[in-house]
Amino acid sequence: MSEHRYKFNVSMSCSGCSGAIERVLKRLDGVKSYDVNLSAQTATVVAEDSLSYDTVLATIKKTGKTVLSGEADGVAQAV
Repeated sequence: MSEHRYKFNVSMSCSGCSGAIERVLKRLDGVKSYDVNLSAQTATVVAEDSLSYDTVLATIKKTGKTVLSGEADGVAQAV
């Protein structure tokens, strides 16, 4: 089974912001691993083939954080 690497540039101002994103990613089915970096303002997700970019994007947006940009497997995507 292949996997996808999704990267999002997310506006986060504190550890509470990054913690909120970590909590929703931890509960999302299909996430193999993730790295939320507050100082770099990024969230990187390694996902199973079945988990779409749009699903991960929608899940991050549910936290109320602004997603500035995103990419799937190195290709820029709409946010």
